[in-house]
Amino acid sequence: MDVRRAEERYRGGDPAAGIESWHAFSFGPHYDPDNLRFGAVIACNEERLAPGAGFDEHPHSHTEIVTWVVEGELTHRDSAGHETVVRPGDVQRLSAAGGVRHVERNDGTVPLTFVQMWLAPLEPGGDPSYEIVHGIADSTPYAVPEAGAMLHVRRLAAGERTAVPDAAYVYVHVVRGRVRLDGEALGPGDAARITGAEDMEAVGVTDAELLLWEMPEVSV
Repeated sequence: MDVRRAEERYRGGDPAAGIESWHAFSFGPHYDPDNLRFGAVIACNEERLAPGAGFDEHPHSHTEIVTWVVEGELTHRDSAGHETVVRPGDVQRLSAAGGVRHVERNDGTVPLTFVQMWLAPLEPGGDPSYEIVHGIADSTPYAVPEAGAMLHVRRLAAGERTAVPDAAYVYVHVVRGRVRLDGEALGPGDAARITGAEDMEAVGVTDAELLLWEMPEVSV
């Protein structure tokens, strides 16, 4: 298990424009050849947008983009005609496939924080697609078959335990609260990269919210 602390993330964004970003993997101008991906995960970005701030229209291709809002509301518009508002508890997935353009903004009156995770598809190309699941229930797995991956959302009470999926690769991101994972204390923004996970548990030290990616060997 490789633990990466929140403060180790590379800081990006454009603070003057109301955009603050923290990157867990090599991203944009920050190139780290030893930190390009883990399993299918190639990016895990925490984004904070001030009211009125956002990312103007920009392209993506050959990427599965999954977004989890922590607080506030995210307005999404894309070149395939989708326009939605993503709120805490919603899972949004944009399958860029052969190419798509989108806009992401905070059109609300309060700060927006969201975690965006990019996954490499098993096969390039195809037609872009979009999906949003409103208010996903605790412990409900969300499949991203294009990347051979499964997302597990866990909301733990203090003292509550949850099993970590047995898998070749598991990526754990702590959204909020504090947990103990295989003897390691993790707090908000911390992550763990687990290879060959078997019979592992996470326990809430406080009330906590976790995102766990389950990925098989084929994802690398």
